[in-house]
Amino acid sequence: MKKLAVISGKGGTGKTMMTGALATLASGRIALADCDVDAANLEILLSPEMISSEPYYGQKVSFIDNDLCIWCGSCKDSCRFDAIVYENDRFRVNPQKCEGCAVCTIVCPAGATSMISQEKGRIFLSKTSIGLLAHARLNPGSGSSGLLITEVRKLIDRNAGDADLLLIDGPPGIGCPLIATVSGVDAVLVVTEPSRSGLHDLQRVIRVAEDFGVDVYVAINRYDLEEDVSAEITDYCTEIGVKIVGRIPFDSNVIRAVRNMEPVTVYDTPAASAIKELWNIISTDMGII
Repeated sequence: MKKLAVISGKGGTGKTMMTGALATLASGRIALADCDVDAANLEILLSPEMISSEPYYGQKVSFIDNDLCIWCGSCKDSCRFDAIVYENDRFRVNPQKCEGCAVCTIVCPAGATSMISQEKGRIFLSKTSIGLLAHARLNPGSGSSGLLITEVRKLIDRNAGDADLLLIDGPPGIGCPLIATVSGVDAVLVVTEPSRSGLHDLQRVIRVAEDFGVDVYVAINRYDLEEDVSAEITDYCTEIGVKIVGRIPFDSNVIRAVRNMEPVTVYDTPAASAIKELWNIISTDMGII
């Protein structure tokens, strides 16, 4: 099974739009994973039917048993994340600040602190008209999105069966969520935009992706809004030997498609035509067709 992740150096470049479009173009058996768990919305374009749902607990957080607490304050004094507060004549843990380091369990002389599991979100397996989709929801304020992405990847790997392609909607940025997404994939498609921040973040995310030894492709979305910057992006990619596989024009029909909760490729539009050409290049390079 070939694995392609659609990623971006920054948010708002059109990454999910691109993933939804590519899902409709790929032939053979397709499996899908939405690894942008902090803001998962691939399901909006694919209208999935849920098959299963399971809780995600992530790392453990501290808990203080006030029946055992002797009010010495050692836990609060030792917490570097200010997760332990004293209010209403008792100590308590703010789970949104707790980083799970467990130092409080070491310094507590009364054994009143312990590490407990707490639900941080949920993981879903759903059925779409294209193929199975693994996706998740991270609770507001919860961390460990990299760990949750790993669980999403495991879920789709267990259920993909004889799929020919795993298509992943990845997160923006270059942190742990991206690393969990690109680990073990064959190639990444970086979606960028013609802006200074787009170029800067493109350079960073390419460096990270290349460290994983994957093939890197680039698509410039809305390239005609600032063609001078698009030319700079092209020059940069040419210099480092990264292939630009698509230049997607600004197209108001993309907005119409998103409003109708449909992939843009269901319409005959300039953007859809450019994405189809892009997919022909990538699929041929990866040996998918």
